[in-house]
Amino acid sequence: MAVALPLAGCGTSLPNAPVEVSSDGSGSDPAAYRIGPLDTIQIAVWQAPEFSVSMPVRPDGKISMPLIEDIQAAGKTPTELGRVIEDHLKKYIENPVATVMVNSFVGNAQQVRVVGQAVKPRAIPYRADMTVLDLMIEVGGLTEFADGDRAILVRRTTAGEKSYSVHIDSLLKSGNIRANVPVQPGDVLIIPETWF
Repeated sequence: MAVALPLAGCGTSLPNAPVEVSSDGSGSDPAAYRIGPLDTIQIAVWQAPEFSVSMPVRPDGKISMPLIEDIQAAGKTPTELGRVIEDHLKKYIENPVATVMVNSFVGNAQQVRVVGQAVKPRAIPYRADMTVLDLMIEVGGLTEFADGDRAILVRRTTAGEKSYSVHIDSLLKSGNIRANVPVQPGDVLIIPETWF
């Protein structure tokens, strides 16, 4: 993912990160687990064991199962994928009921990435109600050269990519709990180096 960052000192200021997780307007829960490439899923079809399978999601995000080829799985919740499978199975079964369970979580869309001046920058699996403080604990805090109050949170939305200002120094050093903003799956937290 390419991230365009405003240059420091250019007079460009970013809005503060939202203090509440907002819906993307689709009516779906933004924190709901979405299946990713290489996740392993199990599909159970009630009273049709010949359609019940366990499989990895292909790198292209699709799955194939008996009599059904190339269903897009990545990006869907297990429930959404179950409804799609049911629609396909209506050709072969009267009133199909399909349940999708994720057995192995590998999909990187469900990660939050921390880059820059963190002690251990890395991708972290998203958990419900995760905040910037949770991320800082996972990455071991900031390096001595970090400028935490110039950190940027980059978030993909249905309207495009948005960047927000995050005040990590205020949170960690001053205890400003209002700076402990929620994060969402797919967010990237960029921590710049301080200017001497």
